[in-house]
Amino acid sequence: MPSYEFTVSVRTQYLPEQSDPERTSFVFTYSITIKNTGTVAAQLISRHWVITDANNHVEEVRGLGVVGHQPLLAPGEQFEYTSGAALQTQQGSMVGEYFCVAEDGHQFEAKIPEFVLSLPRTLH
Repeated sequence: MPSYEFTVSVRTQYLPEQSDPERTSFVFTYSITIKNTGTVAAQLISRHWVITDANNHVEEVRGLGVVGHQPLLAPGEQFEYTSGAALQTQQGSMVGEYFCVAEDGHQFEAKIPEFVLSLPRTLH
């Protein structure tokens, strides 16, 4: 029986050189690895993000593909990309899903687990 699954993992980084705390602009990058852990080749078609800052300001982002790509992944293959987000607070979170279509026409969603964007902790 075929299985349809992409597994998503995330790494984040704060970019102090692109941020401007005096203007409440905090810039982060996130690196995403998408792996086809199913048994059928499938293509990532579009994305949906929900970005929430510490003031509960919510921004939704929808679009085709990721960083200009709609990767087709055979079972076991993975695709990695890096993108960014700017928040008005020092901390926030992102969660979402990718909409995918398998080569047999089956449509499915790959959940992106919620992750935190936060300034690194400093020791005093």
